[in-house]
Amino acid sequence: MAAIGFTAAAPIAGFSSVAYAAETVRAEIGKPLQEAQKLAAAGKNKEALAKLKETDAIGGKSANETYLIERTRASAAAAAGDNDAAAKAFESVINSGKLSAAEQPKFTQALASIYYRAKDYPKAITWIQRSLKDNPNDAQMRELLIQTYYISGKYAEAAKELQSSKNASEQSLQMLANIQLKQNDKAGYVQTLEKLAGTYPKTSYWADLLNRVAGKPGFSSSLSLDVLRLRLANGLLSKPAEYMEMAQLSLQAGNPAEAIKVIDQGYKKGVLGTGTDAARHQRLKDLAAKTQTEFDAKAAGVEAEAVKAKDADALANLGYGLVSAGKTDKGLALMDQAVKLGTGRNPQAIKLHYGIAQSIAGKKAPALATLKTVNGTDGTADLARYWTLNINRPM
Repeated sequence: MAAIGFTAAAPIAGFSSVAYAAETVRAEIGKPLQEAQKLAAAGKNKEALAKLKETDAIGGKSANETYLIERTRASAAAAAGDNDAAAKAFESVINSGKLSAAEQPKFTQALASIYYRAKDYPKAITWIQRSLKDNPNDAQMRELLIQTYYISGKYAEAAKELQSSKNASEQSLQMLANIQLKQNDKAGYVQTLEKLAGTYPKTSYWADLLNRVAGKPGFSSSLSLDVLRLRLANGLLSKPAEYMEMAQLSLQAGNPAEAIKVIDQGYKKGVLGTGTDAARHQRLKDLAAKTQTEFDAKAAGVEAEAVKAKDADALANLGYGLVSAGKTDKGLALMDQAVKLGTGRNPQAIKLHYGIAQSIAGKKAPALATLKTVNGTDGTADLARYWTLNINRPM
């Protein structure tokens, strides 16, 4: 209640004998009313409610007398936790027509909160909607409406409100994702998960997202290395087998420089080079170094042959390997040729790798532009979208 500017004292402020002298209040009402106001102001709200009962037996009340009594009762009952009495009193005050334009929304909000606290969700929704009709931009009431929809099982209505929010909080997105899971809306859940991973890049969101894309029907196993690249970028590699797998896939893809970086990170974190498999880790490290030496020696010949044959796959693989080795200008130029040829086994994967390589080279704008053009149905478009999220992630 206090959160929306409503306190026990606020609704009765200013109701001294002078305040209501302009409109006649009979002495038999004025005396217990004033005493009730003083008790409420002193925090003795139950005593205030008891005192107000003295006015209930008095007949022929004017509209002003009823208004003053119910306004005082509304404040005292809310503070005393008597939701039923507070709700009736608030409705009476709101419907009296005597509230100022500034006070009206506060009382409407307070009544909505009372019904929510009393778990009378249908009435809470009614009054929250009335409040939002007067003030559509009230983010706090909008949040309360969503919570009320959700807790009362109105998932479709809650989801609609959440999806219309332009700047949804992490909590709101989590609620939407939970609703989508309850409704078995897998596509909607992934879309919400993407928003969470992009805006609030926690490892748990990225882990769920990448597990789902890898298990998606039609996902190409040839993109496994790309999933591991995203896992590495988001701190999701933790086991020796994961580092070993990524390094081995990088070597198979003709990218020993990437394999060396992965292995070095595994050693730095103490994941590799220890335990019963330490010797195996060392053998892989030695193999990666040897392969890089061979890569450097053969690069010029491989390039000449690929250019002559207009081999998009060879150009793309060589280019990525060069970018990983720090020769970004040369590598990106070869990958650009591969993309323009458009004749590889998977042209969309070539564009995906080109965008990733541009990102590695620190060319953010070109990387985003390239990734935007990826539209494969085998997982390439999903991964391009996730790389875009990763590149744009908040620092």
